[in-house]
Amino acid sequence: MIPLFKVFIPPMVIEPLSKTLFSGYVGQGPRVEEFEQKLKPWLGTDYILSTITGTAAIHMALRLAGVGPGTSVISTPMTCMATNLPIVNEGGRIIWADINPRTGLIDPNDVEILVNLYDAQAIVCVDWGGTPADLDDLFEIGSNYGIPVIEDACQAFGAEYNGHKVGAVSDFSCISFQAIKTISTVEGGCLTVKTPDDYSAGKLLRWYGIDREQPRRDFRCEQNVDLRGDKWNLSDMNAVIGIEALKYAETLLAGQMERAEYYLREFEARKIKRARPIEYAKGKKSAFWLFTILVDNRDEFIEYMTSRGIATSRVHERNDIHSCFQEFQRDDLPGVDEFVAHEVNIPVHYGITKPDLEYIMDCIQKFDEEGR
Repeated sequence: MIPLFKVFIPPMVIEPLSKTLFSGYVGQGPRVEEFEQKLKPWLGTDYILSTITGTAAIHMALRLAGVGPGTSVISTPMTCMATNLPIVNEGGRIIWADINPRTGLIDPNDVEILVNLYDAQAIVCVDWGGTPADLDDLFEIGSNYGIPVIEDACQAFGAEYNGHKVGAVSDFSCISFQAIKTISTVEGGCLTVKTPDDYSAGKLLRWYGIDREQPRRDFRCEQNVDLRGDKWNLSDMNAVIGIEALKYAETLLAGQMERAEYYLREFEARKIKRARPIEYAKGKKSAFWLFTILVDNRDEFIEYMTSRGIATSRVHERNDIHSCFQEFQRDDLPGVDEFVAHEVNIPVHYGITKPDLEYIMDCIQKFDEEGR
């Protein structure tokens, strides 16, 4: 079976990991600081707060944005549960926005309508599959109404928007280094922010509200805590894996781009009718963590590809159908309805060879021809 995802572990990680394991410092320490420093050129900012998960980064962003009990957040249902569970777990209410069914990205036009109807505290957008949302439009809305844009860029490490690194553009950008992401720390993530104040507050939030940089007499026991933080920090063990993985980031991302470009060329050259890639706008450089296609008779397609040894998947279910979000129901989401009916993802990871690509496209072409 050709898998949809393949975990990348850097081959030379054992020695530095062993040194860290027996160094006497396996929690947040010098390797975390080193990892954050090495992330700076990839994310285009100095304000990087590593976290134990991408979900933790979203929690931190929401809290820094002032989301809490009684506040509302505009968000997309077409995403991982990790985008929206932090909203309700922080006490907020979700206002579902529709998406563009050709891209999977939140629809700024619908967002603007909702901002006019509700007193929202923040806008959450998702970089579906590694492709940045329509950020300029969202920033304009946020600026006009004085609310921040939180970019769930968990799938978009290495992506760019109008020539700028994802991580350097939005008020808050949340990145994931979870196991199957392009760059993995096994579990991990980070939050990037725009201001020194948010950076300082974020360092407190990820460690119970305790200032780790303040001089101490008795293991911080005497320090007063006035900001209710949590335990969201990354460990040196995770960080050292990330440090080694970053050495391969350029190669991994270039490979994903190359395989995606092959698919895009082949879909056009073979004149596939029953399946088509989602649309990619100019000015956006996707990380192509996913390669999403829209397929007629999608479930039949999944069975067809599985029978030929190729794993495909929708990857995420629309969040608004889950019982835990039932109080936020909205019936008129035609873009989500259309996207969900056709969306599926095909393998694009580093383990896919040229023969694999050709075989995958041959199978898609046969599916297309047999259904005409």
